[in-house]
Amino acid sequence: MCTRHLASFLTCLLFAWVAFAQQGTKDLTQLLQSNKNLSEFTTLLTSYGDIYANLSFQSEVTILAPNNDAFNKIPYSALGPAFEANQSQIVRSVLQYHILPGLHDASSYNGSFRFDKTFLQNSSYTNVTGAQVVGGVMQAGGINVFTSGLGSRTTLVTPGLKFTGGILHVIDTFLVPPQTFTQSVTQFNLTAAGGAVENASLAEYVNTHKDLTVFVPQNAAFQALGGTLQSMPSSQLQRILGYHIVNSSSVGYSSDLPNGTILRTLSGQKLTITFTSNSLFVNQARVLQQDLLISNGVMHVIDNFLDPDAPSVTANPEVQTAPPLIQGTSLTENVVPFTSYLPTSVTSFDTASATPTSSFGAGDIGKGTSAFATGSASASASSTLTSPTKKKTLSETSKIDSDAVLQDFADKVLGGTLFPLTYTAGRLGAT
Repeated sequence: MCTRHLASFLTCLLFAWVAFAQQGTKDLTQLLQSNKNLSEFTTLLTSYGDIYANLSFQSEVTILAPNNDAFNKIPYSALGPAFEANQSQIVRSVLQYHILPGLHDASSYNGSFRFDKTFLQNSSYTNVTGAQVVGGVMQAGGINVFTSGLGSRTTLVTPGLKFTGGILHVIDTFLVPPQTFTQSVTQFNLTAAGGAVENASLAEYVNTHKDLTVFVPQNAAFQALGGTLQSMPSSQLQRILGYHIVNSSSVGYSSDLPNGTILRTLSGQKLTITFTSNSLFVNQARVLQQDLLISNGVMHVIDNFLDPDAPSVTANPEVQTAPPLIQGTSLTENVVPFTSYLPTSVTSFDTASATPTSSFGAGDIGKGTSAFATGSASASASSTLTSPTKKKTLSETSKIDSDAVLQDFADKVLGGTLFPLTYTAGRLGAT
């Protein structure tokens, strides 16, 4: 009996302590309304009543909230066309990508990149296990930077605004949900690789298969072997490219690739990760750029081709760029092979198919044909925009108070209908 009373007393004491601790802590609505530099974000967030209401019920969540200046940058970013064209489902995915489960204090980041899951789980826009990730790192001077799709970088400008459901960090630029491999290669000047996977009938695989890690040779590596690569049979090119693709149960972000890691490739042979002399290597190739996020995994740019017939070759950190293992003829400096195979129609933010339309595996590599059609242009990419003549802003006219949001959540979300977002010059609102 005493034990039962003691347990009840302690439970009441705990609730009282929580209530006391939260006294003076604003709820999300109060926090947003008290920060005028978040007025545009407030308008956008409250226009999606289900997301806003869901946040009101969260107990531990981190919000990366773009400030008003970030909204002014939208027309000049990869997000511009989606906002301009009132593509409400894409905008929804963008919002979800700015919300992280758990508490991620700014001081919890350090000098090594960390990849945290977000609320973006919609298989139309991401194809990694669990949820799409955002990269975070603390740079010199204690500056927090976040990385997202198409190489976008975002700086944290006001950290750690607490509300009853978690914390909010103010950022200066929108995060961009990662795009497909084909959409991303042009952004990073990896056009030869983008065209080569089209030519080798691997484009659909690298654009749709789940949890991929792709080691992408730079254009210079393709130029060094361009004459040979362009003339070899499709089956041989497919085998070489397949040796650069890792398909496993998890994505190989650099933080998950310690020294000595062994990876199994689509071609069936192994790759060995080496970290030495402050550089990351895969077999003999030096990693030039790490952790370029794509919708179904990650890309790492390497300086040279990997050879499936030399899986045991090791890194030599004394050499800046090792000579090619694959023997062949080069092209002139200004000629980049395979670029003619890139899709001619390029747009940002095509949806990422959750599942490939056909199966493909190590047993298909080197047979000369695959289940995929050559030259598919269904996934295409460009992050370049023409300078808009009129800047779009978000107004306060569509702001919804918290009671209205919760009522909308009950009436429309639970009722099975979600209202779309309407975006016109100077106004964002629900229809």
